[in-house]
Amino acid sequence: MTRTVLLALDTSTEFCSVALLSAASAASVAAGAPASEPRVWVRHEATGAVSSTRLLPAIRELFDEADLALADCDAIAFGAGPGSFTGLRTATGVAQGLAFGLNCPVVPIGTLLACAESARLRDPSVRRVVAALDARMDEVYWADFAWDEAEGEWRTIQPASLDSPDLLSLPEVPFTLAGNAAAAFGARLAASAVAQAVDGLALPHALPLAFAALRAWRAGRTVPAELAAPEYVRDKVAQTTAERMAEKAEKAAKAAEANETTAAAGTAEPANAGDTAQVEQAPGAQQPAQPASGREAASASAARSGPQGEGGR
Repeated sequence: MTRTVLLALDTSTEFCSVALLSAASAASVAAGAPASEPRVWVRHEATGAVSSTRLLPAIRELFDEADLALADCDAIAFGAGPGSFTGLRTATGVAQGLAFGLNCPVVPIGTLLACAESARLRDPSVRRVVAALDARMDEVYWADFAWDEAEGEWRTIQPASLDSPDLLSLPEVPFTLAGNAAAAFGARLAASAVAQAVDGLALPHALPLAFAALRAWRAGRTVPAELAAPEYVRDKVAQTTAERMAEKAEKAAKAAEANETTAAAGTAEPANAGDTAQVEQAPGAQQPAQPASGREAASASAARSGPQGEGGR
């Protein structure tokens, strides 16, 4: 094809975001073809925690709208993180699965870089961006990017990090603060007070992700499908498979030990009762008196009082 077709996915937030981009291929531009504006088709829907159920249908809808086939896809980009752990795994898994089937590479794009790209799409004069997202647990995901005009690409000044909102290292030059951290932390986020501009709408989205991925694709910054992986940043909130298995085994061992202790205690009581019964029923031993029935008690009473009663009559 004379055009590059790129699919971009992001489910790092409560939105299911998909973009399909068709642009002149690098080879055709190098050969002298005019570099027309890319065509894009987008779905960006608030799905909450169920983005996985909407992602594949949205992809199919975009290809139908663009009158393209999935086989036309040259690369698949995904929001690698940081963000919702479940959402990152969803986007990574779908991108990986599609790329395996199509035998095409994947383009991991950081969600903070997507925020910076979004800020620049909204304001082309932006040159420096601190992207900061609410990471929950009273922390912030953040990174610092500078636009290199000569290269036409972002340079990473500070890679994706996790810090308290008051510990961000801020640039000494004018910058735009992108992301939702300003809204989440207010005055506690010092960057809000010193930023040249605050763009709270520059958030993870498949459209800016697709534009960043197109440049990465043309520069050869891709990975094979089997190497696609999320960028959690906050690694220790999610346990590894080995850690989960070890914890499960420990719980099972404790439960088994508790069951054995309960069973041993329960067995001891019947054994003592049995021993007592055997002693009471041993040959030659006096049997304990049994309570008499009502009729037997009445007969015994009559037998004792009979002579006196007869004499009285």
